[in-house]
Amino acid sequence: MSQSNMLAMILAGGRGSRLHDLTNKVAKPAVYYGGKYRIVDFPLSNCANSDIDVVGVLTQYESVELNSYVAAGGRWGLDTKDSGVFVLTPREKADSGLDVYRGTADAISQNIDFIDKYDPEYLLVLSGDHIYKMNYDKMLQYHKANKADATIAVIGVPMKEASRFGIMNTDENGKIVEFEEKPAHPKSNLASMGIYIFNWKLMRKMLIDDMKNPDSSHDFGKDFIPVMLNNGKSLYAYEFKGYWKDVGTIDSLWEANMDLLDKKNELNLNDRSWQIYTEDSPCLPAYIGPDANVDVAYITQGCIVEGDVHKSVLFTGAKVAAGAKVVDTVLMPGAIVEEGAVVTRALVADGVRIGKNAVVGDANSENILLVAKNVKEA
Repeated sequence: MSQSNMLAMILAGGRGSRLHDLTNKVAKPAVYYGGKYRIVDFPLSNCANSDIDVVGVLTQYESVELNSYVAAGGRWGLDTKDSGVFVLTPREKADSGLDVYRGTADAISQNIDFIDKYDPEYLLVLSGDHIYKMNYDKMLQYHKANKADATIAVIGVPMKEASRFGIMNTDENGKIVEFEEKPAHPKSNLASMGIYIFNWKLMRKMLIDDMKNPDSSHDFGKDFIPVMLNNGKSLYAYEFKGYWKDVGTIDSLWEANMDLLDKKNELNLNDRSWQIYTEDSPCLPAYIGPDANVDVAYITQGCIVEGDVHKSVLFTGAKVAAGAKVVDTVLMPGAIVEEGAVVTRALVADGVRIGKNAVVGDANSENILLVAKNVKEA
């Protein structure tokens, strides 16, 4: 164990149904982001940079690709004698006969034996599907300083959006006095980020009690936090300042990629002091043709651009042929836009081909178009 004596568990079993066809064959944390990364790279890199050396990744739906990806712990420097990334899958059966985690807390309950092997003093529980950079060790120091039983990371959201989140109401010292799940009339704008630090001995006892409770939904937000508050436990809110994005929809995933084009964007992927690690793709450098017209773009290695690209993000190996136009669009790995095609306000899934002279998307559309299947030439 690291000097902090904290073990991390990443909840990476979400179905990601609002991402539609992007998650038909891969789990949400395995979805691509930012040219060459996967969403799960962010919590894993945060753990590595925070000197947390044992990380359990709890997978569930469409997990084959995700399992093989995270098992290569060397990507994040977590493959030494004393460290590792461990894939943990559910053992309990649902009515369907499939192995499932019944809730966020149940996912931890089913893996108590794994945690006990390392005998941590603190347990860090993370969501595996958010884009952000955070130093978890600083959060732990805050937890220790307040002698807390649990610390929950929160972020200030616009008050008009607060009713979409679990909201923490705190006193002037940051101590949580009330938790409200998606309140109609929120008293605060401090939204839970789904990042928790628990004292492991207390949490272990609570998990065992919860497993015996037939009325529990086995969820940290719905069950554990209210119970801890009702029992007079000491819970503190750790306010996070920085970039954080829940990429749960096509629109939000598109927005998170487009944020990279903003010079004022707080998510600096070039920051050497807090790197986001990922798999190394053996590609040639990007090629921009002599007749290409590129204006405000994020272009990754292996891309070939011979047409027009404006306010767009091109992932590894994407291609824009001569005479093609790509505007306000995200092209995922290997996406191809052929000669004369026009793509506007769209997210084109990996490997998808837009045929010659096809017109895809609309500059005036309210929502982003997901193009998950090949488009025939016009």
